[in-house]
Amino acid sequence: MSLWHRFKRMISGATVECQASELLALVREAYSSAATKPRGRHPFPVGKAFAQEVGYPQALLDGLPPEASNSFAGVSNVGVFAAIPAGATVLDLGCGSGLDSLAAAQKTGRSGRVLGLDFSKAMLDKAVAAARQASLPIAHFCCADATCLPLATGTIDVVMANGIFNLNPHRAALFGEMARVLRPGGRVFAAELIFTRPQLPHTIGHPNEWLS
Repeated sequence: MSLWHRFKRMISGATVECQASELLALVREAYSSAATKPRGRHPFPVGKAFAQEVGYPQALLDGLPPEASNSFAGVSNVGVFAAIPAGATVLDLGCGSGLDSLAAAQKTGRSGRVLGLDFSKAMLDKAVAAARQASLPIAHFCCADATCLPLATGTIDVVMANGIFNLNPHRAALFGEMARVLRPGGRVFAAELIFTRPQLPHTIGHPNEWLS
């Protein structure tokens, strides 16, 4: 059964909390599929060519292992435009296959630390392999829920988020956790897709609005 048909079945007669839980499961499945089958059909752009299209320099992409970019599914080049000082502790929320994490690791240097969190183990496997091949041991990856971060309060210098807000119905908790772990004076660099005009009634609730 396609993601669209499963989504329609999910929203008919379900409670709000059930919808949120099942929606997150569908999002996880979609992004895990991008990791395991990057050349397959997906409801969002995937891959190295798309990463270059949204602004990642060719030299950066060529200099990192293909695992980091072949399953890239962000919305902008956050790892490029984020201002990350040497020695910073960086959190990459929804790190995917690790492209932004590895770009940040090159900026922060060996005196810094980069933690990439994602809820897709398939994506994390790609990120771990890429960090190992790139010899960037300061980049660490963890499977975790962005609304309940396994981090102490005030321990992060820079938070990066590349297209995760539209994918999580618990946005208040997500933003609350970002604020909690960020140290005073810390910075957030994020990108997201936004609507520029009201949506047509038949498009509201379509899975592509969540999965793209």
